[in-house]
Amino acid sequence: MMSGKHYKGQEVSCCIKYFIFGFNIIFWLLGVAFLGIGLWAWNEKGVLSNLSSITDLGGFDPVWLFLVVGGVMFILGFAGCIGALRENTFLLKFFSVFLGIIFFLELTAGVLAFVFKDWIKDQLNFFINNNIRAYRDDIDLQNLIDFTQEYWECCGAFGADDWNLNIYFNCTESNPSREKCGVPFSCCTKDPASEEQRTYIHVKGCVPQFEKWLQDNLTVVAGIFIGIALLQIFGICLAQNLVSDIEAVRASCLFS
Repeated sequence: MMSGKHYKGQEVSCCIKYFIFGFNIIFWLLGVAFLGIGLWAWNEKGVLSNLSSITDLGGFDPVWLFLVVGGVMFILGFAGCIGALRENTFLLKFFSVFLGIIFFLELTAGVLAFVFKDWIKDQLNFFINNNIRAYRDDIDLQNLIDFTQEYWECCGAFGADDWNLNIYFNCTESNPSREKCGVPFSCCTKDPASEEQRTYIHVKGCVPQFEKWLQDNLTVVAGIFIGIALLQIFGICLAQNLVSDIEAVRASCLFS
């Protein structure tokens, strides 16, 4: 028969247990919110009633960001929350392994981005040009491009001429669009002070503007990534400590 002293000596840490639970329930709720926003956006665009239209867009659908990020947050939050509350070692191990895989992928992506900078730059150019072609095909993509060009005061991937790739803006004689030889409004400067044509639109491309922004804010960006990495490591360590506590308590109960 187990004594009262034994129970006091072998208990799961309530601090770790409820800290993991509290943190992950917030994470889980955020995941639900992201998924809800993504599904609502798809419903508004009629994608949910016609799933085959997912592949129709030639460019990037920003809704995928909400769905993927929300899905990952939902799975992690659920595993961490229920695992801690129910002292389920399987869910806690899944939580720590999944979080470890994400950390490893982030670290790998960071190293590859540094080593293959030119290749990443080419891929970014290719990605932006693909989305320029699909600018009018999806309202969410259009809003994302407009926001990017307004925020970084840029136009196209490397310049305004990139908008010739879009069927509505290209400058060919056969183009019947009234936007022929033009650019989106987000390329325009807010307050043109000169009579020269070029001062009415941003002449710098979004790729070099992004590089400039990254250099100017390198400390902040690095700090954010380091903070996220430390938070992930902290979460993995807490989950592993809780698993060890649970297994130790169960082992003591078996051998008492």
